[in-house]
Amino acid sequence: MMFNLQEHQPVVLPAGAPPVLTVVVDTEEEFDWSQPFSRSNTSTTSIAAQPLAHQRVFDKHSVVPTYVIDWPVVTNPAAVKVLLGLMDEGRCEIGTHLHPWVSPPHQEEVNTFNSYAGNLPQALEYQKIEMLTDAIEAAFGKRPLVFKAGRYGVGPHTADTIARLGYLIDASVVPYTDMRGDGGPNFARHGVNPFWFKAAGKTLLELPATAGYAGKLHHMGHKLYPLLQNSNARRLRLPGIASRIGMLERIKLTPEGYTSQELMHLTQCLLKQGCQYFGLTYHSPSLVPGNTSYVRSQQELSSFINVLDQYVSFFLNQMGGKTLSPTNYLALAQATLIQLPFNMFVDK
Repeated sequence: MMFNLQEHQPVVLPAGAPPVLTVVVDTEEEFDWSQPFSRSNTSTTSIAAQPLAHQRVFDKHSVVPTYVIDWPVVTNPAAVKVLLGLMDEGRCEIGTHLHPWVSPPHQEEVNTFNSYAGNLPQALEYQKIEMLTDAIEAAFGKRPLVFKAGRYGVGPHTADTIARLGYLIDASVVPYTDMRGDGGPNFARHGVNPFWFKAAGKTLLELPATAGYAGKLHHMGHKLYPLLQNSNARRLRLPGIASRIGMLERIKLTPEGYTSQELMHLTQCLLKQGCQYFGLTYHSPSLVPGNTSYVRSQQELSSFINVLDQYVSFFLNQMGGKTLSPTNYLALAQATLIQLPFNMFVDK
């Protein structure tokens, strides 16, 4: 685990404040997700397609996404040119995304366990993040403040590492998700709400990628859903049955693999539970057909863009929400802290 839940403080916005949506894009090389990890997969041709989302969705709704980028992206001049142009126009922000298998120094064996950078020796994980951070600063002229671990692969030393390297925001948590079966972290006890946490004597903000439960029993999802995932329940196809009859399903806030109706339903359920923050994510290669399982054709790309557009429109116009970049959300949360009893938790 990266975070000690006994040493974190929730972010609480003022009563009546509108819900906030952020967009974080995992900006990375193209590779076949069904194949073993390889250091030779460094193509980033899909970066040229990223302005499509701005032309069709983001500019229309005044969304400023954060592109968290990895080593193949930051070391490709053509990819940097596209993203730097968007950044200079105020249309995006740039953060950091570590895929350890393609990020130097290349000292570890390439395998599934080591694809979660938090499993690496502390010094090696630090070196990889430091080199990537320095490369991003050199290419974009700004020190990145937002970190998202590739494959959400945080470990026991990740928080201290990013704090020492100057990061203020982490976006690596996936609520109610246990990846230990694949060698990854366990976020089963982490909910959907942002929180402050201490690392290396500093205070950082966690902005989870929104994932939660929808359906008539959504308020009991964190207890019931794990029961539906045991071998007997899956053999009886209970998860699918629960979803089809509208009782309970788990949804991640992304246009990858979900319809706009599903994303809207999740949002409505979370709002009923008092959630004020929503973190939408997707992978940059999905903007070109054939790179991911979510977008295999031009028709599926059109559907992907439409889902993104419909959801953002719903969030702003029907839910009365607003969009902020993660760094602007940080500023909002810091201002709120002044009014709250746990303001002593934040460094002076």
